[in-house]
Amino acid sequence: MISARDRLLSCIAHNRTGTAKGIYSICSAHPDVLEACFGQALKDNSILLIESTSNQVDQFGGYTGMKPADFVAYVNAIADKKGFPGYRLLLGGDHLGPNAWQALPAEEALSRAEGLIEAYVKAGYIKIHLDASMFCADDQGDRSGNLPDEIVAARTVRLCQVAENTWKKHIDPVPRLIYIIGTEVPVPGGTKEKEEFVRPTAPEDAVNTLEVTKKFFLDASLGDAWERVAGLVVQPGVEFGDDQVFGYRRDKANILSNKILQYKNLVYEAHSTDYQTETSLKALVEDHFCILKVGPWLTFALREALFALEAMEQEILGRHHPELSCLADGLEKAMMQNPGHWKKYYQGNEDQLKFKRKFSFSDRSRYYWTVPELLKSKNRLFNNLRKHKPSLSLLSQFMPEQFYNACGGVITTDPEDLLHDHIRTVAGIYSRACGMNMG
Repeated sequence: MISARDRLLSCIAHNRTGTAKGIYSICSAHPDVLEACFGQALKDNSILLIESTSNQVDQFGGYTGMKPADFVAYVNAIADKKGFPGYRLLLGGDHLGPNAWQALPAEEALSRAEGLIEAYVKAGYIKIHLDASMFCADDQGDRSGNLPDEIVAARTVRLCQVAENTWKKHIDPVPRLIYIIGTEVPVPGGTKEKEEFVRPTAPEDAVNTLEVTKKFFLDASLGDAWERVAGLVVQPGVEFGDDQVFGYRRDKANILSNKILQYKNLVYEAHSTDYQTETSLKALVEDHFCILKVGPWLTFALREALFALEAMEQEILGRHHPELSCLADGLEKAMMQNPGHWKKYYQGNEDQLKFKRKFSFSDRSRYYWTVPELLKSKNRLFNNLRKHKPSLSLLSQFMPEQFYNACGGVITTDPEDLLHDHIRTVAGIYSRACGMNMG
């Protein structure tokens, strides 16, 4: 059995030789998203890379309430439920550094980041994105620009040393961690403003980041760890906002894409690739953006499917039936009662804000599906559709792709099957673009 770690490294090696092989990274903690993606990976006989961010999961619980060990147990339980082999699961930590503590002085923020790294490594994460690119409270300089590479590199090395020591102490004497570095990271969850063009990372900036970081690693006697740096995060020129998607433009990124081949074992990691076309995603993989992050698109698809299921429920029971789930109304109520997850991300008048709460590509609604009242609404919706099975004609109207799959016997019309199949529409796009659907 080849481990997920070794299969990732093999994928990277093949990508560097020009083979259009890549891997997509699931950046979501929603159980339905994870179940659907495990199902896609089972179908493909592939590995599955699942990552949690420093905001989602940290040594204090993060916004999910889970510490790294909790998240590992949570994901493994879903894998077991789906019958997914453990050796084909790879866990990664994203943006691990002082991100959550930027309001603190650098030394205090970095001390907490060290605790974060230690907790992730002890929990068994293999792929570690060391991200020290953010300004802390007492950092000097122009905050509209980037923190200097030398400062970022020094902090990255400090965090890497913690990771290496933790692995040796708690996991194995021989370090096997895989590192991702990089300072030019897109805005989490998508851009907030209307723009005309997203500029890719300048090739000379990517080179400088690699050269400076490599020097700091070697000066710190971390040459072995540097050999396990597998990816550099850059901006390939892809992004999304509330209602716009910036597609990949190869002509703008071709010089950047070739620069990475000058460095042994390295590929690029691309964030915010959500909503790109399959053709664009495939082009990214061909251009050595080997690791593609996807998150909001998966929960956007989940929301789409739940709204479609509710529309069928209303057609079956009638729009004034007392047992309706009222799922969409419940979501709006939950978001208005606790606006912290969306308020600073959405702009506009009241009508525009109401629209964005439901339909923005940034999908801030993903933070609300675990609200107890919404879970009750979802359960009521599923129970209604199990009691009153939707007709194929209704399915064709509201979930046309699932209609074809149901007619072909690929799925049933059970609401959970329909939900997961719709999410797999997105996972399938990434699977094909990465060449993972060939086993």
